[in-house]
Amino acid sequence: MAEGLHIEHHGHEHGNEHEHVEQQAPAAQPIDNASLPDVNLTPKAIEMVGKMHAKEGLSADHGMRIGVVGGGCSGFQYSLNFDTQKEGDRVTDFGGVLVLVDEISLPYIAGTTLDYVEGLHGAGFRFDNPRASRTCGCGSSFSA
Repeated sequence: MAEGLHIEHHGHEHGNEHEHVEQQAPAAQPIDNASLPDVNLTPKAIEMVGKMHAKEGLSADHGMRIGVVGGGCSGFQYSLNFDTQKEGDRVTDFGGVLVLVDEISLPYIAGTTLDYVEGLHGAGFRFDNPRASRTCGCGSSFSA
């Protein structure tokens, strides 16, 4: 994607560099994806995704895919890339900016807010995931 893309994570608890914070996880229950909330984008994140979409010269069929992959120091890592809709995707339209979430990732990131922050240490996307039970100071790793 864009050069210099930076991803941060902010869950319920904030850890220091490589310090993990444990929270009591709720008992495992069957998950009905239809009842899960959408992923949200702040106005700044919508603006930046739109700018990146235009810069890449992508068609209106391409959206920002937000997902999770195994790995990282806490078990899962966030994934961001432009893609087209696949069968089973949850699609949310933010004024022409499409957000795609696959049915496997949705239970882990439902209700997550994606923001774009700029500061002295650089700029990048930041995740606020209410479903993260453990986070790491690296900013892109979490445990559900």
